[in-house]
Amino acid sequence: MSEGSVQHQQPAVPVLEEQRLDEFLSAVPERGQWRYRPRRVGMVWRSKAFRAGAVIAVLALCGLVILSLVRDQTGTEGFLVGLGLAVLPVPLLMAAFRWLDRVEPGPWRNLLFAFAWGACAAALVAIIANSFATRWIATATADPASADTLGATVVAPVVEESAKAAAVLLIFLFRRREFGGVVDGIVVAGFTATGFAFTENILYLGNAFGEDQELGTTGLASVTAGTFFVRVVMSPFAHPLFTVLTGIGFGFAALGGRRRRVRRIVLPLLGLVLAMGMHALWNGSSAFGPYGFYAVYGAFMVPALALVTWLAIWSRQRELRTLSAELPVYASAGWLTPAEPLALASMRARGMARDMARHWNSHPDRSRGRAAARAVAEYESFATSLAVLRHRARRDGAGPDFAHREQELLHHLWQRRDIAGPALTYAARATGRAHRVPPPYPRRPHGAPYPQHQVPAPHRHYGGHNPYLQPVARQPGTGHGPVPPG
Repeated sequence: MSEGSVQHQQPAVPVLEEQRLDEFLSAVPERGQWRYRPRRVGMVWRSKAFRAGAVIAVLALCGLVILSLVRDQTGTEGFLVGLGLAVLPVPLLMAAFRWLDRVEPGPWRNLLFAFAWGACAAALVAIIANSFATRWIATATADPASADTLGATVVAPVVEESAKAAAVLLIFLFRRREFGGVVDGIVVAGFTATGFAFTENILYLGNAFGEDQELGTTGLASVTAGTFFVRVVMSPFAHPLFTVLTGIGFGFAALGGRRRRVRRIVLPLLGLVLAMGMHALWNGSSAFGPYGFYAVYGAFMVPALALVTWLAIWSRQRELRTLSAELPVYASAGWLTPAEPLALASMRARGMARDMARHWNSHPDRSRGRAAARAVAEYESFATSLAVLRHRARRDGAGPDFAHREQELLHHLWQRRDIAGPALTYAARATGRAHRVPPPYPRRPHGAPYPQHQVPAPHRHYGGHNPYLQPVARQPGTGHGPVPPG
């Protein structure tokens, strides 16, 4: 036998009897039921659990190091006092940024990562780099006073804003589906800067408390009280405002889509430069005289905060207009009623729908009312994601997974339509977004079925030119969710 024939010889199948081969193979379970799955040898870093664990470990290590450095500078007592005072504005700032993100809330894992990055990684980079740069300038110029001034007005803005911008960049690159516009950029940047300011405030307040301990000052005349008033009462939004400019740049880059590569690079860099400039102006306000701080605060900080707030609210209204523009095609296909896109495009109507679902289902069991309100909130979230998905596909072109993602979202809507549909329809008419206001549903006795929402029979819709952008039709006569039109 030749060597080539030996190489192509097939091994025998290890079964006891040849006639039982078909029976043996037919007993193998389906792939979805496999208990033992093949391992990817040498590809551990592709595991989501491994990557998440690595990120958490790195941030935790940075947190331990930065807390140790801060405690060494402030002392244990000063560290505890600074920690207790610095945490006060954090919930308010987080709640404010989360309120802006109500239309399509981003996942908490991204926001917690951004906060942890700012509080741990960015703060650690800043404290090490700033200290090193200031000492190098002082040694090179033999003038420690000018080194401190130059470090605060030039080095610190560049280092700190770059370190904070890294969190926005990472989410922009690796969580692109969850970063869709200006509001997302503002929220992610705001959470990052809130974390950074939290750690920085611990340092400043702890050092101020140490000075008071040495000088013996207490009360409103103390350095701690003055530092708390300036950093926590008057300007808790300072760091968030700086970094939000970077987030706005990334947000406008996301709106441009994947095709405009120059815009995706230039706009974030422009936002970062503006953030550095405003940060430098804020840090150098003392150079304008004894009232320089108040002049910069009134002439630049307050107007900039008002402008950013207006831009965030305008961007949120733009997202709501996306719902009213994209969802009617699903209403014409029978997935939604004509009134639902009108309600979903109004924050007032969305809140009223949740309240009405809770009211209709809370008698006599309040837990049912809470479950109904949660179902409406989930319905609103899925409908928003569906509109954004279709809008991005229209702008950038439909990706290969567009149909599957659309079907999944429609499936979630279909599961909650019996509760969310009547509530949203009523809210649209009660808020004047529809033509007439119907009477409210009567209170149902205990055990009575929930009033069924009359939905027109779904039919196939073939408007437009891009076949990937056509809403799928439900299989007639079934309630098991969406299937693609055949």
